[in-house]
Amino acid sequence: MAQKKSNAARRQPTRAKLPKPPKRYGEFVRRFPALADAWDALNEAGAEGPLDSRTRRLLKIAIAMGAMREGAVRSGARKALAEGITLDEIEQLVPLAAATIGLPAAVACWSWVLEALDPK
Repeated sequence: MAQKKSNAARRQPTRAKLPKPPKRYGEFVRRFPALADAWDALNEAGAEGPLDSRTRRLLKIAIAMGAMREGAVRSGARKALAEGITLDEIEQLVPLAAATIGLPAAVACWSWVLEALDPK
């Protein structure tokens, strides 16, 4: 039976191409390692299946928009851009979500995307 990779080994290849996570995230992971392990397991389980990583990333952003999870929208947008997904592709999620979440919520999601990718 193959031995499972440690959390650090599992996260390392992905982190190499993704933006550096916020300082508080690192502190949280060190303070609550069991939650970090569980989070990694959820992400690994969600990655199993026929969807490619690009589609999964866009879906996760869209789901975050539908749930109005500002932090997840911002984080997902930064990760998507780092993975080669264009701003146009990310922005297309906003009008797709608008019919479900409403115009004011869509405007909020669009502003989160733009601010995350150009935090002036």
